[in-house]
Amino acid sequence: MTNFLKNIARVLSGNPNKPGADGGLYYYVKSHRCDEVIRIRINPMNDLSKRDNERGEEGDDLFARKVVVGRKCFDRMEAEFIFDKDRRLKHKELMGGVFVDADAYAAWLEKDVESEGV
Repeated sequence: MTNFLKNIARVLSGNPNKPGADGGLYYYVKSHRCDEVIRIRINPMNDLSKRDNERGEEGDDLFARKVVVGRKCFDRMEAEFIFDKDRRLKHKELMGGVFVDADAYAAWLEKDVESEGV
């Protein structure tokens, strides 16, 4: 892969532990049914909602749910993220796939670009 494509993949990969230049938190998932790796973006200022505690009262935790469908594989996955009041990730769960890292996303992008002949 050329350095140009590697740089693009690196920029698109992001870091889920800190907000990107656009303020988003990025996570990566892979479906159980196909090899497509999909990037999920969470805007910590707009996508999070208050979560009820065990007693049904509004708690301090925040959550986000995302339904994830890829461009190539139309398999549906559901992701849930739990954050503390300071918008730090506490827990993440995915049904229908697995979480992968940014390197897996970059590798998938490289493979996808090569398969399209770009």
